[in-house]
Formats: sequence, C-alpha cells, structure tokens
Amino acid sequence: MQTEPEITPELIAAHGLSDDEYARVLEIIGREPSFTELGIFSAMWNEHCSYKSSKKWLRTLPTTGPQVICGPGENAGIVDIGDGQCVVFKMESHNHPSYIEPYQGAATGVGGILRDVFTMGARPIAAMNSLSFGEPSHPKTPSLVSGVVAGVGGYGNCFGVPTVGGEVRFHPAYNGNCLVNAFAAGLAETDKIFYSAASGVGMPVVYLGAKTGRDGVGGATMASAEFDDTIEEKRPTVQVGDPFTEKRLMEATLELMATGAVISIQDMGAAGLTCSAVEMGDKGNLGVRLDLDHVPVRENNMTAYEMMLSESQERMLMVLRPELEAEAKAVFDKWDLDFAIVGETIAEDRFLIMQGNTVMADLPLKALSGNAPEYDRPWVETPAAGEMDEVPEIDPIDGLRALLASPNYASKHWVWEQYDTMVMADTMRTPGLGAGIVRVHGTPKALAFTSDVTPRYVRANPYEGGKQAVAEAYRNLSAVGALPLATTDNMNFGNPEKPEIMGQFVGAIKGIGAAVEALNMPIVSGNVSLYNETDGEPILPTPTIGAVGLLDDHEQVIDGTAREGHLALLLGDTQGHLGQSALLAEVFNREDGDAPHVDLATEKAHGDFIRENRENITAATDLSDGGLALAGFEMALAGDIGITLDDRATGFNFGEDQARYLIACSFDRAEALMIAAGQAGVPLQTVGRFGGDKVRIGSSEASLADLAAIFHGAFEQAIA
Repeated sequence: MQTEPEITPELIAAHGLSDDEYARVLEIIGREPSFTELGIFSAMWNEHCSYKSSKKWLRTLPTTGPQVICGPGENAGIVDIGDGQCVVFKMESHNHPSYIEPYQGAATGVGGILRDVFTMGARPIAAMNSLSFGEPSHPKTPSLVSGVVAGVGGYGNCFGVPTVGGEVRFHPAYNGNCLVNAFAAGLAETDKIFYSAASGVGMPVVYLGAKTGRDGVGGATMASAEFDDTIEEKRPTVQVGDPFTEKRLMEATLELMATGAVISIQDMGAAGLTCSAVEMGDKGNLGVRLDLDHVPVRENNMTAYEMMLSESQERMLMVLRPELEAEAKAVFDKWDLDFAIVGETIAEDRFLIMQGNTVMADLPLKALSGNAPEYDRPWVETPAAGEMDEVPEIDPIDGLRALLASPNYASKHWVWEQYDTMVMADTMRTPGLGAGIVRVHGTPKALAFTSDVTPRYVRANPYEGGKQAVAEAYRNLSAVGALPLATTDNMNFGNPEKPEIMGQFVGAIKGIGAAVEALNMPIVSGNVSLYNETDGEPILPTPTIGAVGLLDDHEQVIDGTAREGHLALLLGDTQGHLGQSALLAEVFNREDGDAPHVDLATEKAHGDFIRENRENITAATDLSDGGLALAGFEMALAGDIGITLDDRATGFNFGEDQARYLIACSFDRAEALMIAAGQAGVPLQTVGRFGGDKVRIGSSEASLADLAAIFHGAFEQAIA
C-alpha cells in the first residue's frame, strides 16, 4: 500500500478548496482528512459537480409542465411525446479539456453526453454541438477548430449517432478558452425509464464497462479553475475516449435493463467513481461501501486516490437485484465488457472506501452531496448600454458580402460534412438549414432540434440576451412547424467570484426563466461551466440553449427552400435595430449599442401563427443575425434561386429586431396568409420575390453564384 502524502496548505489549495471550505471539512469529519478523502471532497465540492455558485439561481428556473416527466437532477431531462414515448436530452460542456487537448476533449464530451442519455434507458437518435473559438487569426485557433471538429466527428461517427445541428462562432474573447458544448437526445418508452437513486440495503453495487486508468484524474477540479501559463501541466487530466467501447456499453446497458436486474444506474462522468457512487447513495438516502480491490484497472499500482478520481471513459455504476446477478453478468460477458461487484449499499450515512483491508476513506455521504457549499455570490447588474453612434447607410450587397465572407456567418459545411448526419436513416434535415429534424422511427412523428445563443447580446444586456437565446430557439423550431417542448441550457461564464461576471450570470438566468415560462419551454436539464477565463480575461457570457420540438406528422414539416415566382413575406415588425448586430461587428468593427428587446408575447403569437398556417407556407426561416438580407440570401441559396428584395434602409435590411420570420409561398397562398394575419392581428407584409439567378436588394445586385462562392469558401479560408 502506497503512503499517502501529508495534508499541507499547499496541497489543500491545489485541490481547489478555500480555507473556509477546508475548515468546514474539519468540522464535518472532526479530524484531518486522508489524502484520498481530501481528493473526494475536492471532487464533490468543486464548481463543476456541486454548482455551489449557481444553485441559488438555477432553482428559480421553470422546470415543470404537463409534458415534463423528469426535470433537472438526473442524468438527463425527459419529456413526453405521446404514444407511450418520451425524448431524453441534455447539453453539457467540455470546455477546459478541449482547449488543452482538442481531439480527446471534444470526443469525450460527446461520449459523456451520450452516456447521460442511454443511462436513462434511451437510445440516442440525435446529437448537436455548439462551438466557440477565438479569432481565426489567433495562432491557436486553426488547430483548436480542426482538433475539436475531428474529435466530435470521430466519436459520434464511430458510435453511430447523427449530428443534426449546432453552431460555430469566433470572437477574440475565446482566444484563451474555447467552448465545446455537446447535446444528445434519445428515445425511450415512458414505462421503461431508469433513474440513479439507489434503493434497498445490502444491494450489490456493480461496476460496468471499461477498465479504470489514470486518465482524467482531477478532471472535474481542473474544469473549475481558470487557465494560466501552467496550462500544459493540466494535459494528464484530460480523458481518453473509445467510441467503439461506448457503443458496446450502450448495447449492453440497454440489454441489461431489459432483464429487470437494474435497481438504479449512473454513468461515471465528472469525478468518476466518487461522484457516481455518492449521487446514487444521496438520492436513495443510503450509504455506500466500496472495495477498490475489485475495481477493474488497466494500470498497475493504482492508489485509492487515483481510482476514486479517475475519469476514464465508458464506465457505469449500477445497483443490482442480487437474484439476477448471473443473468446480468452474462450480458456484459457477451459484449466483452467488465462486470464487477465492487461494493454494496448500507443503511448508515457513510461513504466507506476500502483497499487491501485498509480504510482509505470514511466520510458522511450526505455531506459530500447535499451539504456541499452553496454561495450567494455578490453581483452587480450589467450597466445599461449607452447611446449608440449612428450607423451609416451602406450598399446592401456590399453589406451582405461582408457577412458572407465572415467565418461567423459563412457556410459551416466544412464542419458538418465531417459528421455523419444520416446514420440510423431517420434524419430529415441535415445541418445548414435551421433546425435539424429526425423521424421518430416507426411512427409518423418527428423531433426537431436546435442550439442557440448570441453572446454579444448577453454581454450588452444579460437579461434580454438570455430571453433572446430562448426566443431564437423557439423560432427555429416554429419555422419548421414543430411545437417547442422544452429546453436544456449550458451556462458558460467567467469567474463567478467577480461581481460583474456573477451579474451577467444572474441577468441571463432571469431572462432565460422569463422566456421559457412565457413560451412553455421549461428547462429540464443543463450544465454550468464557470471560470472560463485565461489570465483574468473572461469569455463572452454564453448561455447556450438547446431545444426540442415535436411534429405529430413528419409530412407537415415546413421546408426551408423557396421556388421560382414565390413571394417573400416578412412576419413581424421591423424597427431597424442595429445595436450589437452582425452588420455592426463585421462591417464597422463595432460592438456597441443595446441588445434587441424581446417581446415574449409577440414571440409566442408569431410562432403560433406559423404553425397554425403551415399549409399555406412553402418555406420559412427565422430572422436573427444579419436580419432580412442574410435570411433572404440563405433561403434563396437553399432553393438555388435568386431573390429580389424591396429598396429599404440599412436598418430594415440588416436590423436584428426579434419575433420575425421570412416566409416564401405562391401568390394565392400569400393572399390566404394575409387574411389570416389580419384576423390574428399579426403584422405581415410582402418584401420581395424569389426568381432568376441574382440577389437584388433595391438597386444593388450580384449573381447568386458569386455570393454563394464567397459563402461556401470563407470558413475554410479563415482557418487555413
């Protein structure tokens, strides 16, 4: 047995525990902790696992509704989609690991979110990712982009789940800290859902999946710290993934669930064996005893500390019905995966860790989870945006060219063509045309997925920016005819110990909460990633919203492509809001002004109008970054047809006013829509016509082919 190091102030600080937190540890256990115990407290009380800075505010989010089967607190959220079926989904970050080791960081982020879904008994059917990188000219950005995209594709493609949507952005604020947010959704039967709460005393605790190594030791603690010039020393804390093992683990787990042997099950993600065992015990009001001599390992002489904090991938922990042990083991033997009884549930509130007949840790289990620190961090409201300087009128085609030449708004085909978007053969819409759509196999139903946030808005006005992220997700789902069901969030922010950063977080939470309530899209799962800073420089506040919508009949999907002779109709009011707009950033190199105001009642009314009148709508898209000009171009390009837009001012062409949609339909259907709009009291006007091979805005024009060449080439050129 290896000798454990002495507990020193330096060691305590290295584990991310403050003086007050360590004093609390001493008070709870009445003695100095062992090295293994210190590691366990560090893992369970870090920001990534305990949400100690965010719990207070997360509790304010609306999380319930008639469609919600399971809200936050489990591995993933669950929403009813009728006919005894449900969709299980969640979004999580793998930001710090992806900056240190892009391929494995991104790959294991995908693997972790897939496990969250199939741990609940659901077969994954769709994935998305939201990626934020530094400016393309930064020396590290090209390698980060290529590594992260390869990691996302490498894992998802091998596992066999279609990537159907997502977003990619660039901004100098991410130069030292990229963001990799991974989303996964799966299907399950409502009467065959599996939860993590242990039950029954003396029940076997079973280790499932791959063997434990030293990769990822301390990963959760690393994810809760800022970066500095010691970043390369953190490389060993990045996990290594194996998608083929994960595929076998999923099949074995789903087969195991069908045997009736599973009492509770939890994937081993952040903090590995420690967090999974503690969460199962805490939720079931039980203690857990583990014998590390029985844990399958792939390296020699692993210490208790290493085994408890390893974040080796493709592992699960289960509480088993003992009478079905042989049957359960046979399933995992068949799939050539480890199956080992490593402990049992106990009645006492204890987390007891044994190795070689030696007690390595003996802690009150509840203190590790339910009694973790919770802070009400000081925060200051983000100052109101000042008056914005006037934006000059510009040639609209020149403005459009500037947007198309930016990697932020150019086609991302270089990214998503590296992903398998069609595996499982149920994908109806691949990335690049708004919300992704997947058929619910064997039924007429389909599910739509989207991921949205505009970080510039959130920095300028966290409340409106939080509302807008939800509202844009609502519009993206509505634009394909889907009824928005629910949301998951990934709250990416800087250091919460800075009042201005905490103020951004609080404002965004308030905005998100108001929007999900008004739009009936409760938050059912999510993740918080704080301390996204390097040398004190924070990222843009980036509260990513992942959303799911339902189509009762996949044949009712609204297309995204226009046809020759179709009218272009604009639903919604345009005031010409250019504050924090794409045009302002890309053409004038300015990021000033306020975020656009989001009227939630109007958002709901306009989304309802789109869905209720889908039979008269041939194509639709929401208006967001780049306003009418960019939306019109993208819809025209999707149909390989030109567009002529009326002669309007710059604010009308590029303004980013909210609650707006661009609709394409024939003259007769447009007439019917106008009548319906009048009856519903929603503003609808004709702004142009589709046809020919040119893009015309007023008197300015360019060939669709020339603009398309810019649009399709700009991303790859930027990161070359």
